Amino acid sequence: MGKKKFKIGVVGAGYVGLVTSSCLAELGHNVICYDKDKEKIRELNKGKSPIYEPGLEELIKNNLGRKLNFTDRAEDIYPESEVIFICVGTPSSQDGKPDMSYVETCAIELAKFITDYKLVVEKSTVPIRTAEWIERTIKLYNPKANFDVASNPEFLREGSGIHDFFQPDRIVIGVNSEKAKEILLQIYNDDDFKCPKLITDVKTAEAIKHASNSFLALKISYINMVADFCEKAGIDVDLVAEGMGLDKRIGRSFLKAGLGWGGSCFPKDVKAFVKMAEDLQVDFSILKEAYRVNERRIEVFIKKVKDALWVIKGKRIAVWGLSFKPNTDDIRESPALKIIPLLLNDGAFLSLYDPKAMENAKKIFPPSDKVHYANSLEESVIGAHALAIITDWDEFKNADLNRIKDLMLTHIIIDGRNIFDPKKVREMGFLYYPMGKP
Repeated sequence: MGKKKFKIGVVGAGYVGLVTSSCLAELGHNVICYDKDKEKIRELNKGKSPIYEPGLEELIKNNLGRKLNFTDRAEDIYPESEVIFICVGTPSSQDGKPDMSYVETCAIELAKFITDYKLVVEKSTVPIRTAEWIERTIKLYNPKANFDVASNPEFLREGSGIHDFFQPDRIVIGVNSEKAKEILLQIYNDDDFKCPKLITDVKTAEAIKHASNSFLALKISYINMVADFCEKAGIDVDLVAEGMGLDKRIGRSFLKAGLGWGGSCFPKDVKAFVKMAEDLQVDFSILKEAYRVNERRIEVFIKKVKDALWVIKGKRIAVWGLSFKPNTDDIRESPALKIIPLLLNDGAFLSLYDPKAMENAKKIFPPSDKVHYANSLEESVIGAHALAIITDWDEFKNADLNRIKDLMLTHIIIDGRNIFDPKKVREMGFLYYPMGKP
């Protein structure tokens, strides 16, 4: 199939929108990314990414002003774009349903500009039948509009989004017309994307994203449940996970015990899938329990801190990791956001360190007499009674623990990610409290 290049519009300059637009531009398409946040667009037009994602800013700079442009004006994107990817946010509402107002606003805005055929592609994670609502909305505002709506769910992992875009496990294309299918197969042509491509109807594609993320969340909650059992039984959960993962039916990925899942996807997608099931009167109690298990990881960790320190009040605790996972500055639904207030409420003094997420964290926990942001691992542990590890950055795994020990007041590590070998750390003289280990 030929490698035709398209004029592509991407709505939303968040994580998915920026990775999608910069990668499509790198493949030679003419891409314009639209967001109403004027300050964000101003920075992007200087080649500065508003988020940290390995390789993203380099891609933006490589293509800026040639194959990639950014705008805060609707009239700059919709008239010329042949294909429009919707990458706006769908945050959770109080009842667990996603807030679809940004998607609706996009459909209404777009409708005014459709004078010739356009393919509208859902990239945001949306409930089943969202494509039908987008189609209905566009037709309400422009009855003569000539367009198709397709679903092309993203499976990008923060911290490896560029790699995941160019080398995906699979590409899911949900379409209800041959024309839409042909266009998306040209964009995801076999020369550039050598992975399996699954063609479905639109509703099925919408369901695949929710089912995939919910299964991965379930897998993480399962191993964390097993971790609690292992700890009480005097067994090492990492060895149990390794033995499980060698079974090809199970696989090793997402069997890492610790503080559970966070970020912008898993919590929101699990709640949304449960809500969709409730609306259809389908029992999703297994997913509700997975969510409960995940929430309880914070209690398990805080109990370890209390067991280690006896009294938290007045103690200085170094906290390593604020992002919900390594290689990102994203703190949304990070365990740190729940752990830090609990430690502060118990009277702790906190010295926080993260390689990339501290500026985002300062917006929620401003520096104060109780909250200090350190410039390095070493600075964070000076005079500390304990070290609490929340994110498994490589920088933490490679820390000089002899130096860390010299700087601490008392040598206690509460490791929420099991990044160290318990035997070695204890031989160095640390009191070490991992997750799911004796």
